Amino acid sequence: MERMRRLRVNEAMRSLVRETDLRKTDLVYPVFIMEGENIKNPIDSMPGIYQYSIDCFEEELDKILESGIQAILIFGIPSHKDEVGSQAYDENGIVQKAIRYIKKRAPGLLVIADICLCEYTSHGHCGLIKNGEVLNDETLPLLAKMAVSAAKAGADIIAPSDMMDGRVKAIREALDQSGFYNLMIMAYSAKYASGYYSPFRDAAHSAPSFGDRKTYQMDSSNLKEAMRECQSDIEEGADVIMIKPALAYLDVIKEAANRFDHPIAAYNVSGEYSMVKAAAANGWIDERKIVMENLIGIKRAGAKIIITYHALDAARWLEEESC
Repeated sequence: MERMRRLRVNEAMRSLVRETDLRKTDLVYPVFIMEGENIKNPIDSMPGIYQYSIDCFEEELDKILESGIQAILIFGIPSHKDEVGSQAYDENGIVQKAIRYIKKRAPGLLVIADICLCEYTSHGHCGLIKNGEVLNDETLPLLAKMAVSAAKAGADIIAPSDMMDGRVKAIREALDQSGFYNLMIMAYSAKYASGYYSPFRDAAHSAPSFGDRKTYQMDSSNLKEAMRECQSDIEEGADVIMIKPALAYLDVIKEAANRFDHPIAAYNVSGEYSMVKAAAANGWIDERKIVMENLIGIKRAGAKIIITYHALDAARWLEEESC
């Protein structure tokens, strides 16, 4: 008889043969920065997550630095929105100001700039609108302009999340023409039109004012199409490809990891976070066990980078386990 339980007799043995390890350096923490002063707004649908004005972000930044997490993903909430999302690519826009502040305060922290117009447009869509249609090609120059403005502010990684066709190529060319040859692009390559985003839209004030995003974000039924999206982004110059959401799309992460040599990122999104928080608040689950199991599952599927709102908690738990 083969006795597999020999590998599980105690924690030391389990640790010795463990196949998948989660590390602090795998984690990216998303943050929401908004225009204004003296703002620390709790997001009701995302317990423990806040919107910060820049002047109130120092304490949170200190926590991030102390946690050992090496990267954050910034989402900006502007005071003004218009049809063309002009604050997205304004050199004094909220994200640009936040990047400059963070890089001055914490130069070693990797700052990832989300590149999309949805938080900045009055209609809430990720591109320009004409007669109710989201325009693809006309949106690309604005995304490229936003990427360059974030690069000039000091961003370390550019992360286009809009799902317009050809946007990675447009952004790569614009970055190179501006001298940012070494700036990495982490593309939201397989971003699905998911119900798991609802709490994020509360946090980022980015819900579309009409229709939905199914004409540009992916159909949740499709795996082969996701691989075509990933391949296209790689050919256009993406350095990292991302799958979003994570938990309902572990098969997509696994397929991408098996097929491509590029690093894989996965976004453990707001709805996935909020469900765990709600169940834990009701005493139905052990939050720590569930979070760590979810993150290990994402890593085991093939993700090297995990973007998660659980990052600060997970970093603390990993520290406790190492002591």
